Amino acid sequence: MEQYYYNRMNKIEQAVYHALYQGFLNIDEEIQIPRLEGEALYNVFFKLRLDHPEIFWATGYKYKYYNDSPNLIFVPEYLFEKAKIKEHQKAMTARVEKITREAKTFSQWDKEKYIHDFLCESIHYDKLKKPYSHEIIGPLGHGVGVCEGIAKSVKVLCDALGIWCMIAVCGNNPEKGIKYRHTWNIVKIDGQYYHLDVTFDNTLGNYEKKENQKPENKTPRNTSGKNKARKAEQMDFRYDYFNLDDKNIFRDHEPLLYPAPACNEGGHFYYKEKKLSFTKQEDVKKRVLQAAKKGKLLTFHWRGGYLTKQVLEELLEQIAEAGKERGKTPHVSLNWSQAVLRVRYTEEPAPALEPDVNMEEANEGEQE
Repeated sequence: MEQYYYNRMNKIEQAVYHALYQGFLNIDEEIQIPRLEGEALYNVFFKLRLDHPEIFWATGYKYKYYNDSPNLIFVPEYLFEKAKIKEHQKAMTARVEKITREAKTFSQWDKEKYIHDFLCESIHYDKLKKPYSHEIIGPLGHGVGVCEGIAKSVKVLCDALGIWCMIAVCGNNPEKGIKYRHTWNIVKIDGQYYHLDVTFDNTLGNYEKKENQKPENKTPRNTSGKNKARKAEQMDFRYDYFNLDDKNIFRDHEPLLYPAPACNEGGHFYYKEKKLSFTKQEDVKKRVLQAAKKGKLLTFHWRGGYLTKQVLEELLEQIAEAGKERGKTPHVSLNWSQAVLRVRYTEEPAPALEPDVNMEEANEGEQE
């Protein structure tokens, strides 16, 4: 388990962190800590919960002190009463074990993908923003969450499967219409750091989520070989934000509020791993012809230089020509920030004009 933020605190902050951690584990009503106030105290409290998302019951606090005392009395605010916390804690421990059991022998990359797919399949964004949706109990217990709860769930599952993981946080930007700060993850796969934003991928996937299916029954099945690939295609998972480097993630993410490891390598980016990241238009033409012939959905990444308007028009021409050759109509969705296109062909005769393009925008789930 990576205590990323703890390892970058000074001695006083670490002392406060340790006291709070023990107090939360004991579900204490009051915790004596070294005197630390205002923003400094909030940052320790907030970062502790990023390092330890398994402590899902401590969501706020008050404090009191005497002027001549070197300590504070920290008064936690808990989501539930003590008996209920212990009950939920036991349930969450069993839940994490059940989810991760099947993936324990997977490679690091496949473990990461397993976690990504499980959460994308299981979670609906909670627009009401219930308090528990910011904690692991929302996504893992109720199947709902916001970006903070989703990122915390990724970390808990990565911790259980032995993957180095931390939670990254960026601020809001009202001028761009970004109302809330955003959280996602940085993972370490085969010695390299990568950005992983399950929330953004989840907003791009248009797969059907079965209603009335309880979260405890949503553990992925048959996640190896052909069955694994077939399920991902049927569920229409997206991987636009699966193992990005710094250059690409910050095309549509705000700057980090707290320092994080540099992600300078993109070798394990999903579409590159799956040979779906193209640098030549003839390769695009070849793959869209196959997709048109077989009637399969094709999602691919363009890395043959910047995806300018001219390059996009040229790619759309290739997609349209493939449809004409197969007598089918192309439908295209585009995540322009990440240069990812999704192409689907239907049986209607292909029109003479270029296909219409649906502009996709990954977000925290605020938009439909």
